[in-house]
Amino acid sequence: MLGTARLLTRSLADARVSVGLSWRNLGHAFASRNEQRPVEPRQWGVLYLGADKLGDKTRRTNKDPLIAVDRNGEPLADQATALAGLQGLVALDGNWAQAKALWWRNAWLTRLRRLVVVPDGPSLYGNLRREARPDAVSTLEAVALALSVLERDATVRERLLLPFRELIKRAKAAGIRDSKRDRRSRR
Repeated sequence: MLGTARLLTRSLADARVSVGLSWRNLGHAFASRNEQRPVEPRQWGVLYLGADKLGDKTRRTNKDPLIAVDRNGEPLADQATALAGLQGLVALDGNWAQAKALWWRNAWLTRLRRLVVVPDGPSLYGNLRREARPDAVSTLEAVALALSVLERDATVRERLLLPFRELIKRAKAAGIRDSKRDRRSRR
């Protein structure tokens, strides 16, 4: 609808969008005509889709908005070590079905550190977009929260959310609404 990944590329100097369904590896996903960049997967994180596996108890007891998880979606014991030294993040952009398809079609993602964002509130989209579940947020919101934690700087989140807030404000002023939500309410 209002695609937030492109906003990230305008707000972060080293952000990029790779369009496609599958890549051989992380380096291939980042390759461009002008640049072949060597990357070490273990030094990268992926914003993982498995937040619901954490359960309500973990969300209530863990005050951290970014949690490193193992292959089974369980929080790692040493969060500080798991989050230290990351060179970058991969965020799967698209609707939930598209993000899941990207996850399953790119086995190399399992070699990256898995990170789950635990938002402190609902998405800024509000009634502009129907979320798959209450803890769902946009790509931009998830990356902004993750970077603010990793860089230990809350202002990072607010700087990244500023253009998104403006986009939301303009969309609401233009009368844009979630067409799926509208169709359901007419039934």
